Amino acid sequence: MEKPAPGARSARHTAGMPRETVGTVVILVLAVAFTASGMGGAHGYAFVLLFAIASVIAIVYLRIDPHIAFTAQGVALVRTRRLADGSLARVLRQGGVYQSATYLDERRFEPVFAYQHAFDVLFDAEDAMREARGHGVRRVLALGGGGYAWPKHALTQRSDLSMDVVEIDQAVIDTARRLFFVGELELLAGERLNLVCADGRAYVEAAPAGAYDAVVNDTFSGQEPVRALATVEAMHAAKACLVPGGIYLTNVVSRAEGEDLSFLRDVAATLSAVFTRVWIVPATDDDLGGEDNYIVIASDGAYGFADAIPFDEAFLGDVLHDA
Repeated sequence: MEKPAPGARSARHTAGMPRETVGTVVILVLAVAFTASGMGGAHGYAFVLLFAIASVIAIVYLRIDPHIAFTAQGVALVRTRRLADGSLARVLRQGGVYQSATYLDERRFEPVFAYQHAFDVLFDAEDAMREARGHGVRRVLALGGGGYAWPKHALTQRSDLSMDVVEIDQAVIDTARRLFFVGELELLAGERLNLVCADGRAYVEAAPAGAYDAVVNDTFSGQEPVRALATVEAMHAAKACLVPGGIYLTNVVSRAEGEDLSFLRDVAATLSAVFTRVWIVPATDDDLGGEDNYIVIASDGAYGFADAIPFDEAFLGDVLHDA
């Protein structure tokens, strides 16, 4: 087992309400009930009932540990929930969907969602990239911050990796620093991590040519993908900031409970118009995902991804363009 990073103790203290607190509230309820019973009559019973209801509400409130973030895209709720394995996770919910999550124990730098782990498929191409360019994946541009799940994971697992992470909303960055351990990540990663508050499309268009080995796109506005970062014009800009043979990855979500793959087909068609090769890797989260996730990969490099699913020209949808 890897040695926990500094700060694990403070992280555990934020993982929901301690059992001692619950016990204290319960004892207090019983004590008040016993005292109120001496009041007699309807007033005493009403007091006990109201106090019990208030106590239950307080316990629930403390257990979910809610936080409100006022973002540019509306109100976001950060709360704590217990997962199927019994562990606690803090989740960021906005626009009716979970945008990100973090464990609250020593796994706080590990992604909770399956698709966030699936971005690691990028490193399957390292040997071939190293053979072609003399080095593996060293510098990455990540579009979309949220809870910074994959950047936290990748940067703590790979000491040779540097990353610029672009998030359009400063309120989201501040929330991630306070509640998703990104402040701790900044201390651990140092100069290898650069948090940027900017529009992702504008940032890509202004990025120097050949600045990155890979671009990872995980941008959504609520349930909807950011279309400005999915068009053929945006893909040409992304390709320009990649090294020759660089890799572009994007997270695509199905609709209608996995029945509607139209956007996946359009993304595959759009990337095929810009890059020589396109791969689709399934990354569905059975426990926490309401829809199917796919990592779509594009490059001019001759790479191989073992979990990629085959598709042909008939699968391709429409090439997306700027309006």
